[in-house]
Order: sequence, then C-alpha cells, then structure tokens
Amino acid sequence: MSAVQQPGGDPPISTVYIRNLEERIKIEPLKEALEEIFSEFGTIVEIVAKSSLKRKGQAFIVYEDPDAAAQAIEVVQGFELFDKAMHLELARSRSDATIKRIATEEDFEAHKRRRVAERDLKQAQEAAEAQKTRPAGSAEPGQKPARGPAKPAGGIPDEYLPPNKDLLVRNLPDEFDGIQFEAIFEGFEGFKSATYVAGRNLGFVYFESEAHAITAKERTANMPVGDEGKPIAVTYAKA
Repeated sequence: MSAVQQPGGDPPISTVYIRNLEERIKIEPLKEALEEIFSEFGTIVEIVAKSSLKRKGQAFIVYEDPDAAAQAIEVVQGFELFDKAMHLELARSRSDATIKRIATEEDFEAHKRRRVAERDLKQAQEAAEAQKTRPAGSAEPGQKPARGPAKPAGGIPDEYLPPNKDLLVRNLPDEFDGIQFEAIFEGFEGFKSATYVAGRNLGFVYFESEAHAITAKERTANMPVGDEGKPIAVTYAKA
C-alpha cells in the first residue's frame, strides 16, 4: 500500500489516526506502547495522545514519510493493544509537526490560524445545535435553572461565536480606561481601533481581517491585567 496523493496536489498525509484505544491506560505508558509498535515502519516525528474527555481512546502517529503511515495502517489494522483492537486510518489533515517541518514560517502560522478558526466554528455549531435540542428555559448541564421568563432558543453563547474581524473583551479592571484598554491590542498586526465602554468593564476591538482577530484572541484570552492581575475574557463579537 502506497501513500495516497491528496486532492489539489497536496503532499500525501503522513499521520495515522488511531481509535478504540483503552481509555484507562495513562498517557505515557500508552505512548511508549504505541512507539514500540509503530516505530517499526519508519521514523516517527511525533505521537499525540490526550487525556481530555473528547480525546480519550484516540491517538495520532506522525511519520516523516507518508509511505510509512500507509504501511502501518495496512499491517497494524485490528491489532490488539491492551486487549482492544485498534482502528486505524489516515488523518484528514496534516499535523502541525509536519507543516512546521516542510512549510515556511508564514505558511505554518496561517495553518495554525485556520485550525483555530475551524475549531471555533465547530464549537459554535455544536453550541447552536445544543440550544435547538434543549427545552426552552432549561439550564446548561451543571447549572441551576434560570428564574424568570425563558429566553428564546437558538442563541449562541459568546464563547462559541464563529470567528470574525471584531472582538468583545469583558472582565476589564475597574481602574481601566480607554488608553489602557487600547494598549493591550494596538501592537497586534491588523489592529484598526478599540472602543472602551466606561462603567461596564468591557470593550470592542476591530481588526482588518478575521485572521488578525483570531491571532489576537488566542494570545490575549485570560490574560491577567490591571493591579490585581484579573484575567480578561476575549470572544468574537456578535456580527
């Protein structure tokens, strides 16, 4: 089995996506076992496995050579690790490690921005779907039901709004003013202007493009500011 050329002439994927791993095994022993099995097929650049709820039971093996990934899938498919048969397939996109190795720094940064935007958009879509299926007036999981009239379903929480060129910044310190607020963002590429809403501890920041806003959001979310080092909340503004 040889590496599969991707649509549009992109280089073949060199990352193997693994499902159905034993979730009770700790990350380090799991990585060691995966390395022992998969290093037989070629040079491994990176093994990615996470303990978060959404990523449990999954892993990614990033090879230097796409042919190694294809061969590993063919040979290891269904092999039992910790009494569970592994399900293998090529990852849908190239890993950060692969992009960083073969692309320019500018292309790598663009790749990361696209990935962040795709993640944020997916979260927004999931949040919107959850709102549609939740009965009117019901609470989010783990929260007490809200009192008073129910709000219409279909709204997206601010933290899951899809990316756009404008940011909403909340939880600003009481002692802040417009100059201090603007100083947080004016150094970012693509910065256009900032509006501080006095008395409400919030403000809006405007960028030339969505990509610029994504970068600023990722680098300032939960940044400690002010005398007490209060973390600020940064989300995309509602379009």
